[in-house]
Amino acid sequence: MTFSVAVSGASGYAGGEILRLLASHPDVEIRTVTAHSNAGQPLIDHQPHLRSLAHLTLQDTTPEVLAGHDIVFLALPHGQSAQYTDMLSDVPLVIDAGADHRLTDSAAWDAFYGGAFSEPWAYGVPELVVASEKQRGALVGARRIAAPGCNASTVSLSLAPGVAAGVIDPGDIVTVLAVGPSGAGKSLKTNLLASEILGTANPYAVGGTHRHIPEIRQALAAAAPAPGDIRISFTPVLVPMSRGILATSTAPIVPGVTDAQIRDAWESAYADEPFVHLLPEGSFPRTADVLGANTALLGLAIDRSAGRVVVVAAVDNLVKGTAGAAIQSMNIALGLPETTGLSVNGVAP
Repeated sequence: MTFSVAVSGASGYAGGEILRLLASHPDVEIRTVTAHSNAGQPLIDHQPHLRSLAHLTLQDTTPEVLAGHDIVFLALPHGQSAQYTDMLSDVPLVIDAGADHRLTDSAAWDAFYGGAFSEPWAYGVPELVVASEKQRGALVGARRIAAPGCNASTVSLSLAPGVAAGVIDPGDIVTVLAVGPSGAGKSLKTNLLASEILGTANPYAVGGTHRHIPEIRQALAAAAPAPGDIRISFTPVLVPMSRGILATSTAPIVPGVTDAQIRDAWESAYADEPFVHLLPEGSFPRTADVLGANTALLGLAIDRSAGRVVVVAAVDNLVKGTAGAAIQSMNIALGLPETTGLSVNGVAP
């Protein structure tokens, strides 16, 4: 069976990456692409790398255009997806790459986003540890999926095994992320101009203001075996690479836990995962190694002098961080092999 697909926000980075991955997926047919200000223009004018989709023209993003497909991807700015979702009730599977349906707590939404709160959907990070299970189970047969925030899923995958195993204290997490500007979208912004970011590194959303913080708290709370305080100091730093996240996350070691127990927590969590790989002891990832891949690479260190576990994670923010996670979740929801259309191999140099 071939599933018909519509992709909204198809002229943007996230929409373009969803299309790039779907273009080689054997079980889908991309029938419709939509945009707002770019509607009426050829897709190839905005995504010149998508040569196999040169026949498509961007249509207006309306419920009427999106309806009638088996699958709809919403790659829209935060706060814009919810206006369509209620009107797509007849679409068998809708996947939102924005934030509208990620959070379960309306107070957290109000504090970090504002505007109308929308119902939470199945969270699209299959490998995430949820108590003693995986989030994958919630995606089987799902009709509505919220793809993750790229920074949020990177940090959550980094630390969830340790939280679930009770070997780290989630009440004192510190994470610093080097991130590429494509995570901010394709809209023109002065601070993202090449002349502003080349040759420099710039912190932003400092002091607990980044919108992905409640998403991380939510994921780690779900991983914890018992209710507890999840506290995180989260500092992203914009660096001059178009794609990628390198997240360095640390948390205190629970007293009495051995080094072997710590490493076993991560090894056990990800031993059978096709897309999340724990590197050998003493090895740490580079963003270059995951470019274009649906792979998250993790390096684990145990800093006994500081009493903390250190996890360094590398992902491609547009693939494993967004589009790849969405398509991986789609595969699970539809009962397809999870790895269909996705690669563990990056592009080098």
